[in-house]
Amino acid sequence: MLLITGGAGFIGSNFVLDWFSQRNEPILNLDKLTYAGNLQSLSSLEYNKNHLFIQGDIGDRTLIRSLLNEHKPRAILNFAAESHVDRSIHGPEDFILTNVNGTFHLLDEVKSYWSDLPADEKEAFRFLHVSTDEVYGSLNKYDPAFSETTAYSPNSPYSASKAASDHLVRAYHHTYGLPTLTTNCSNNYGPLQFPEKLIPLVILYALDGKSLPIYGDGQNIRDWLYVGDHCSAIRTVLDKGQTGEVYNIGGDSEKTNLDVVLTICSILDDLKPAAQPYSELITYVTDRPGHDRRYAIDAHKIESELGWKPAENFESGIKKTVDWYLTNDKWIDNVTSGAYKNWINKNYSKRENV
Repeated sequence: MLLITGGAGFIGSNFVLDWFSQRNEPILNLDKLTYAGNLQSLSSLEYNKNHLFIQGDIGDRTLIRSLLNEHKPRAILNFAAESHVDRSIHGPEDFILTNVNGTFHLLDEVKSYWSDLPADEKEAFRFLHVSTDEVYGSLNKYDPAFSETTAYSPNSPYSASKAASDHLVRAYHHTYGLPTLTTNCSNNYGPLQFPEKLIPLVILYALDGKSLPIYGDGQNIRDWLYVGDHCSAIRTVLDKGQTGEVYNIGGDSEKTNLDVVLTICSILDDLKPAAQPYSELITYVTDRPGHDRRYAIDAHKIESELGWKPAENFESGIKKTVDWYLTNDKWIDNVTSGAYKNWINKNYSKRENV
């Protein structure tokens, strides 16, 4: 059995669904069900006896201890995190509580559990920590991409909290011998993503005829990774990764935010034409504080050592993503509730057009 934390969130739920499409090994799925955790994303597993869902917090040591002792997982995959930069700017404390304190409590309980395992189970055990490229900071246009040896230089409360969690994982491996694996991924996109993030937000705003807000000049660059590729990479690291190592996972698809929005507009023009081109809805708004200019991932290590590379390019992945949002109205209606609308109003209502 695997213990998945944060398995009702965007990447976590995609991983759980992907896992069961490939394998039959049971999953114990622990998620706090904050605003971004959505059991509807896992509705296809309602009658799957190999999927056991528990609502709970990774910071709840008593709960973690009881789950480990009862279910005896062979691996823990830690997806649980607060992950939105804008939210971390408005309220950083939740990010410290979950990403730093929560990861510490989880690690400490896992260490105790692992220490008492029989020798063969102890040797086979893995703790895989899912992190982000944002811990490395920001790149200039012509800087080389982030590698696993790039110095950490986080610039937002979110990335600082993830950097702290990465350091804790590293420390638990080097101090206690806990067999850890860390992955640092680039920007994910795809089905089931909560629509506070750029790609689903633009899709839904465009369909509603609303202005499409782009921060600053729209030239901030990200490496875009289709979530299905991320799931396959994590499975590869779990199966083949060397304990104590870090593996960067990227989509080899650097795009400016403006290019991303224009691509979505073009796809929607073809699939669901409106009275005017969707690109005419684009507006430029005040940039967010400390907005990193560019992220880029060098994924040579995972390709050369473990044989993984992405199956999707941005063009194929974004078409699949737009199509999913066009055909899943019920899921969208349920997540874009009052709480979502309140957040959107808080984050965008006071941004001036530029």
